[in-house]
Amino acid sequence: MRTHRFRTTTLAATALVAALSLTACAGNEGTKSAGPAPAASAPAATGTDAAPGPAASETAESSASPAAPASSGENTAPHSATTKAPQATSAASAARTACTTANTRVTVTQVSRPVNHLLLTLKNTGSGLCDAYYAPHLGFDGAQSVFPILEDSKPQAVVTLAPGEEAYAGIGLTGEPGQSKLYKSKNLRVFFAKRNGSTYDKPATLKLPAETSWDENGFVTYWQADRATALMF
Repeated sequence: MRTHRFRTTTLAATALVAALSLTACAGNEGTKSAGPAPAASAPAATGTDAAPGPAASETAESSASPAAPASSGENTAPHSATTKAPQATSAASAARTACTTANTRVTVTQVSRPVNHLLLTLKNTGSGLCDAYYAPHLGFDGAQSVFPILEDSKPQAVVTLAPGEEAYAGIGLTGEPGQSKLYKSKNLRVFFAKRNGSTYDKPATLKLPAETSWDENGFVTYWQADRATALMF
């Protein structure tokens, strides 16, 4: 009976130790399994994970920054400058034209030297540049053709007049005395030349100095930049 009790006690003790060992193992395993759970949730809770926050904010700002200039005044400045440039170019182009009766005033005066000469003075009365092309085409009263143009007087460049500036053309009324019949006229029509050499239909009509006489051997010079050159022929 004692032997049976000793074995029973021994078996019970062994079973208790085994149970305690299992419990301890279970406890250790539970600790190990519980450990990774906080570790997995740690990145969301720890302060070190706050670092991605500013990066995300900077990304948002950088993605929003391209949209900002679209609504800012800086984007409208280049557009305004681009719009004004063609307008300025167009205005400059429109301001420069041929000299005509619409943008000039032409007068005729008698000069003492050389003899038998008149001087045409062309003044730009417009607001932009005008080009005095070629020579004026003259029509005296009773003339059957345009007064001869002296080709030797052609300048090196077209005379361009700013507002208020003047150009000049000399008129030699006669050739050598006694060579041709003289005609008297009271009025003179001045036709302006276009760039291509043809003339505008509307002339300037001028009253000539008293007792103006001319013949078919006379001439008119090209428009010149100064009166001395216009009267040197």
